Amino acid sequence: MTTSPDLRFLFRRPAHLLALGFGSGLSRIAPGTFGTLVAFPLFYGTMAIPSEWHLPLIAFLFLIGIPICGATGRALGVEDHGGIVWDEIVAMLLVLEYTPFSWTWWLAAFALFRFFDILKPFPIRRCERRFKGGFGVMFDDLLAAIYALLILHTWLWLTTR
Repeated sequence: MTTSPDLRFLFRRPAHLLALGFGSGLSRIAPGTFGTLVAFPLFYGTMAIPSEWHLPLIAFLFLIGIPICGATGRALGVEDHGGIVWDEIVAMLLVLEYTPFSWTWWLAAFALFRFFDILKPFPIRRCERRFKGGFGVMFDDLLAAIYALLILHTWLWLTTR
């Protein structure tokens, strides 16, 4: 049975609150985009901690995302429900970690990540089909983040030569 998430579902378990991006995944229009936007204030907050802790923190958030997204997907009856946006949040945190601190670069990073997350070029779509559960939910967004970073850093290299 498929469940449509609402505020009651959101607050039923802490995993749901996180998986649904603190409520951003409840958006009826483009929940993945709204979830991705949640990464910006979170990343800005991480700037208060030493930079050498950023990657371990992002890795930790990725790892806890596996059971969080898995449990929420099972509760919703859809493994990779559109409202589950923890994967977008964590992947965007990774992209921001390697993006220059400038609103223009952050906007470009956002657009590139969303482009690859939606388009799912090879091998992202294949991995999305192959890997199941919480790991599958998290992994395809990690690949989209890597694609976004490759293009972003190529662009950065070309414009700063």
